[in-house]
Amino acid sequence: MDRGDGASLASMPIDPPLLDWLLDSDPALRWQVERDLVGAPEAVWSATRARVATEGFGARLLAAQDPDGQWAGGAYFPGDFRGPDPADEDGQPYTATTWTLNTLRDFGLDPAALAGTAELLAANSRWEYEGLPYWGGEVDCCINAFTLANGAWLGTDVSALAGWFVEHRLADGGWNCEWVEGSTRSSFHSTLNSLKGMLYYEAATGGTDALREARRAGEEYLLERGLLRRRSTGELVGSWATHFAYPFRWVYSALNAADHFRSAALHDGTAPDPRLADAIEVIRAARRPDGTWLQERRHPGRTWFQIDVPPGEPSPWLTFHATRVLDWWDEATASEAAGSR
Repeated sequence: MDRGDGASLASMPIDPPLLDWLLDSDPALRWQVERDLVGAPEAVWSATRARVATEGFGARLLAAQDPDGQWAGGAYFPGDFRGPDPADEDGQPYTATTWTLNTLRDFGLDPAALAGTAELLAANSRWEYEGLPYWGGEVDCCINAFTLANGAWLGTDVSALAGWFVEHRLADGGWNCEWVEGSTRSSFHSTLNSLKGMLYYEAATGGTDALREARRAGEEYLLERGLLRRRSTGELVGSWATHFAYPFRWVYSALNAADHFRSAALHDGTAPDPRLADAIEVIRAARRPDGTWLQERRHPGRTWFQIDVPPGEPSPWLTFHATRVLDWWDEATASEAAGSR
């Protein structure tokens, strides 16, 4: 799902040097800048988008695919992964099939470039958890959400997996990957990843009423907490909520969440929820005087290659996402204020 569609142009002109900096980027980012910040005609940004399959980051990842349809020989972990690697610090590699598909989908790759991959994965790929078939998912909410979106993107039937999210929503409205360990309280991370997967599936297939209801309940879980705080105490849920890094991976942040709510509002045809205001101001406060956002950290773990800049440097990807979110919010709230006069 690509919820830009040229629908949210900049509420104030972006400085030409900043715009030039964003446009001087890999096709995977450039086409999105052209569409969502420049407001370029579809013929322009779609031509740039087509280059993702043949140039830069996208072409490099496509070239790394194994003959059996997988990447790095595994579903969620590389085939040679035997447990935490001290070199990876937290032991989470990002080279296996699911993570690579996530990245290519986020890049906007035309799924035609992966023709036959869904069938190869159905035949050859099994989850590390109990050897379950790839497109059936497993027990982890985040893994299942990634698989739901990737399946919809590649055109395979993952309707049963969509139903899994309806059945496994917790009583407080969200999801937690630790439900199998007995957790009954939702997680910000698990809930956001679940929501993103469900929204992508819904946009690609139309979804179901039950899935829509579950998505909106999960969104309410985050909105009730202002995307930032514990409902019980009002305290910040964790420092990770206000620290921004790209790629987002599985990690929650106010920017990652606001990006979802922008996509959901555009999909649903609704105005921004006022309860996003505090998170929006956290994003705005992180903007530097030159209009950029800094990469604050990298999520440790093995990668095919680095997509974005090292920590402490201005990040084109974060700057794009944050600018797009603020433009959407500012334009929508300004229109609402004008309409109430």
